[in-house]
Amino acid sequence: MKYSEFLKTTSPYNYAIEKPFMIAEAGVNHEGDMELAKRLIHEAQEAGADAIKFQTYKADTIASKDSPSYWDLNQESTTSQHALFQKYDKFWKSEYEKLKEECDKHGIEFMSTPFDTSSATFLNDLMSVFKISSSDITNKPFVEFMARFNKPIILSTGASELYEIQEAVGWIKPYDVDVTLLHCVLNYPTPDDQANLGMISGLKHHFPDLLIGYSDHTLPKEMDTLISATLLGAKVIEKHFTHDKSLPGNDHYHAMNKEDLKHFYGKLENQLTLLGDNEVRRLPSEKLAVENARRSLVATQTIKKGDIVTVKHLTWKRPAHGISPKFIDQIIGKEALQDIQEDQVLKWNYFKFD
Repeated sequence: MKYSEFLKTTSPYNYAIEKPFMIAEAGVNHEGDMELAKRLIHEAQEAGADAIKFQTYKADTIASKDSPSYWDLNQESTTSQHALFQKYDKFWKSEYEKLKEECDKHGIEFMSTPFDTSSATFLNDLMSVFKISSSDITNKPFVEFMARFNKPIILSTGASELYEIQEAVGWIKPYDVDVTLLHCVLNYPTPDDQANLGMISGLKHHFPDLLIGYSDHTLPKEMDTLISATLLGAKVIEKHFTHDKSLPGNDHYHAMNKEDLKHFYGKLENQLTLLGDNEVRRLPSEKLAVENARRSLVATQTIKKGDIVTVKHLTWKRPAHGISPKFIDQIIGKEALQDIQEDQVLKWNYFKFD
C-alpha cells in the first residue's frame, strides 16, 4: 500500500490497534554501491515493508568541516560528521531515479529524506511524501520549502521539546498537507531504558488531529520495542534496515534485517489476534457461558397456584434458562398460574400479567 493510500484509510481518531505502515530505513547502508542498494530494496520488499527510505545529501551542504560526531564511536569511529557524510554521498539524481524504478518494479514505495533544497527538488518528482529528519525540525526555511510541494509530510521529533514540535507543525499548517509525527530518540543506538515509548501517547494527546508513529534506534533483538510501539498506537514505524547487522560503522549495528522484520510481523500477528477489535460486544464463543454461568430467578420454597409472589419466594441461581434477576421487580406481586416447586427455575408463563 502506498503512503497516499494509507492516509485515506487511516485516521488519528481510529483507536484500533492495527498493522503499521512500515518504512525500512536503508539510509546510506548501501555505502554507495548500486547493487547493494537494489539488494536492500529486494530484501525489504521480501520481508513485508511498505516502503524503503534512503537519505539524500552532500557532505558539503549538510555539515561544516567543524562538525563533531554524536554517535557511538565504538561502532562508528569517524569523529567528524563531514568526514562520515563524505563516505556515503555518492548517489545523486540519476542513482535515485534508478532506485525509484527498482522499487516500482518490485512493488515497494520509494522514499528518501532530503537534506538540502537541491535534493528535495529532484526527489519531488520521485516521491508522493516527504520525510523530514529530526535534525531539521528547527530548520524553518527548509521545512517550509518542503511543505510548498503540497505533499504529505512525515516529521521525526527526536531531541525536541514540545514547543519545538508545535512550532514545526505550525510552519507546515498553512500549506494544508497531512502531517505524521514520529516519536524518535536521537541516540545511536538508543538503550531500551531511554526509548521512552510513552511519548507516543504524549504526542497523541498534544496532537490529536495528526497521525503518530515511531522512528526506532534501539537494537532490534526480539523486536519488542516495535511491538510495544504498535500496541501504543503507532500508525507508522520506521527503523534502519541492513543486509548485514555485523558490518562495522554507520547504521548497520542498530538496524534490523529482513529476518528481524519477518519476526516482527509474526509476533505482531499473534498480538493482533489477542487484541481482536475495540467493539464492545458479546463474542459468539461466550454464548454457552451466558446461558449457563449467569443466573435465573429460582423459587426458595413451594409456590402454590394463586399465591402472590413476595421477595421471600425468590433467590437467584445458575443457569440463565429462566427469568433474569434484573426482572425481579416485575415478578414480585404477581399471581402464580401453577404450582412451582422449591428450587425450580422460574419462567414468564408461570405468572399472571394484566
